[in-house]
Amino acid sequence: MIAIINTGCANINSVRFAFERLHTQVDVITDAEQLRGYERAVLPGVGHAKVAMARLINGGWQEAIKEYQKPLLGICLGMQLQCEHTAEGDTPCLGIIPGAVDQLEVGNLSAPHMGWNTLKITKTHPLTKGVKDDDQVYFVHSFAHGCNQATLATSEYGQTFSAMVAQDNYAGMQFHPERSAKVGARLLQNFIDWRL
Repeated sequence: MIAIINTGCANINSVRFAFERLHTQVDVITDAEQLRGYERAVLPGVGHAKVAMARLINGGWQEAIKEYQKPLLGICLGMQLQCEHTAEGDTPCLGIIPGAVDQLEVGNLSAPHMGWNTLKITKTHPLTKGVKDDDQVYFVHSFAHGCNQATLATSEYGQTFSAMVAQDNYAGMQFHPERSAKVGARLLQNFIDWRL
């Protein structure tokens, strides 16, 4: 059973429906004490990092997530909040994924980065099983994690950035797998199947 962490910063229904389409039971939880009772968890997120991080801290989620030892997936802003710091609001984050998040340097391209873009797999991991270079996923973001040892896959929009990251039991996807058709469903199934 999967817990979707609801801090009030995300539209979680699309994530819940995506897992239910994969015949996986999902509970939306609003109390950090509930987290320990689940075999895996998802931290979705939309909105401003500073506001979202404040809600994590005020709700007791910061400690609960750091103590969690089972697979936990951050999606979009949820991935960024797992990192050490984000330039959005100059915000210290959870620090469970190494690296910082900075504004995406888009050059002459329009911002935010919104729409379909290709993945480049850079590291073999259970989460990348069955996913190929040039598979496309759906992005909506203005900030991005630089590439480092935690990077599993990259994408490019003005600059190369981390599209997927993982460290220990924590992982993140900058794109929205729940909006990414068959490739997104494969990635969510990989998360369901991920054993530490």
